Amino acid sequence: MAFELVPGLAQKDFVIDLKLCKVLFEDNKYYPWIFLVPQKENTKNMTNLTMNERFQLMKEIALAEEIMFSLFPCDQDNVAMIGNMTPQLHVHIVCRKKGDPDWPGTVWNSHSAKYDEQEKQEIIAKIRRAFTEKMNEI
Repeated sequence: MAFELVPGLAQKDFVIDLKLCKVLFEDNKYYPWIFLVPQKENTKNMTNLTMNERFQLMKEIALAEEIMFSLFPCDQDNVAMIGNMTPQLHVHIVCRKKGDPDWPGTVWNSHSAKYDEQEKQEIIAKIRRAFTEKMNEI
């Protein structure tokens, strides 16, 4: 069986493939937000990863946090793995600012507004460039 994104993640915008993860973009103009999805079939939880894959995931999360924080300065970056509604291991990396529409609460099922297509593509390209420049760090 080959790796495949579940429908909810397949609808997200593709950014770049890393060594382990596929990076996807959440179209929510209130919050700079990406997902890391390990490209391994039948992976619902961290327990489905080998120890080496877990270490690689942690490296990719650390790099993603660094990139997102540098591109979108914020008061808090949130990293979360919640699979209740999306049964495929994925890591949310969300930049939050004090005073954003949901501060200090969570972003789950809350305020959302989409980017216009040109702005969205420019942001995705900016994130992709940053990953490309730092790819050798993972």
